[in-house]
Amino acid sequence: MSIALLALAGILSGGAYSLYKQGTSRAAAVFVGLLAALALVGGILWLVPS
Repeated sequence: MSIALLALAGILSGGAYSLYKQGTSRAAAVFVGLLAALALVGGILWLVPS
């Protein structure tokens, strides 16, 4: 599951960068970037032993 979350974070961060470079609204790029950050944090926390 952690690999899937980390992969999702990579895809979303690339999407946020692409949205920013295409000139889309800044709010959309920030929203996708925040989703990427949440997926990254979730993937890292999944790796932490309980």
